[in-house]
Amino acid sequence: MIALADCNNFYASCERVFNPGLKNKPVVVLSNNDGCVIARSNEAKALGIKMGEPVFKARNIIEKNNVYVFSTNFALYGDMSSRVMSLLNHMSPEIEIYSIDEAFMNFDGIKDYLKLASKMRRTVKKHTGIPISIGIAKTKTLAKIANHVAKRYTKEGVYVLTGSDKILEYLPVSKIWGIGSRYSRMLNSEGIKTAYDFTQLNEEWVLKKMTIMGLRLQNELKEKSCFSIDTYPPRKKNICTSRSFGVQVRELRRSEEHTSELQSQ
Repeated sequence: MIALADCNNFYASCERVFNPGLKNKPVVVLSNNDGCVIARSNEAKALGIKMGEPVFKARNIIEKNNVYVFSTNFALYGDMSSRVMSLLNHMSPEIEIYSIDEAFMNFDGIKDYLKLASKMRRTVKKHTGIPISIGIAKTKTLAKIANHVAKRYTKEGVYVLTGSDKILEYLPVSKIWGIGSRYSRMLNSEGIKTAYDFTQLNEEWVLKKMTIMGLRLQNELKEKSCFSIDTYPPRKKNICTSRSFGVQVRELRRSEEHTSELQSQ
């Protein structure tokens, strides 16, 4: 079995660790130049603030609801991530740090998945203050889905997805890990709306339309593991740095001025 641990609203949770007064308050974290929203607490999500939204578009909601706004502090987030991952590493026989706030863990040989996952949640919360959710299933792709359920629909923050689970019948195909917007639109146009629909497709059709990666995703949804735990993941090949104007720009002159400023930084 594979488990996926994911820190809840990680950047916002980090800010709360050092400011307990933010508990139950709406919090957002902005991108490098304070242009876009890149993290939201659950309270901020409930207000309708969208991920990636330019901050000027959310300004009215932010001011009206006294939303707490923070600039990114990657030194803090990196340090908190290291603490979380170190704790998980001590409790898991094998771990793959997938991102700054996610880690896959090999639970093969573990007799009581729920007991270990619950212990991990308590330990991380106690020693770092960061809440995490853990999804458990037979494959990485299903563990991602289990984590989605654990985070949104359980009080315990832990969910074990089994072959008899009906969640795939309700999960939009766009929520499958690895299926981007282009494939999602293509599948929807073919009448494929849910993850379950995707599992029922002819394998040759999937291979032709979505390459070998699409076929592997389909097999993963059928509990056939195609992606193993990688304790030494390859270095990232692409790094992107983006900037937003921060305000709505309608004139070419102002656009040129802002672009010139960014180029000089």
